[in-house]
Amino acid sequence: MHGTDDPTALTNRTAVSRVVYLVMAVSTLLGVAHHVDHVVRGNHVGWPITSQVTPFTYSLVVYPLIAVGLALTLSGRAGNRYWAGFFACSAAMLAYFHVSPWAVEPPGDVILPYADPAVGYLAFAVLLALVASVCLGSLLAAAAWYREAV
Repeated sequence: MHGTDDPTALTNRTAVSRVVYLVMAVSTLLGVAHHVDHVVRGNHVGWPITSQVTPFTYSLVVYPLIAVGLALTLSGRAGNRYWAGFFACSAAMLAYFHVSPWAVEPPGDVILPYADPAVGYLAFAVLLALVASVCLGSLLAAAAWYREAV
């Protein structure tokens, strides 16, 4: 049995679950697919693909945030609180930019550039899966963070 001075007691209690790591991986792959989709359809693209700085450019910050968060998590300096915040911010940004009434890149901008509507709807399905995955990640990490606090 772990005593209160045993550091593994805290580590086991605050560890990020395999499910959260899986959601990180799936979300990252879907994010890469969505960024590649931007480039393929050629709209709402910015630096480093074009010379203009656009929301696309700023959205690329997600990859360093994932790398830093993963490094901090593996070293025990970040955990569920970081990932709950990261996923929640990601969900809010994705929803705002893609499906809100104020969307910068509404569904039609994802679907319509493709000659084959099936490809456009597939691109939109990837986007919706990305939004769903970061929402799920936020809920899972927030629930784990809450369990750590009680």
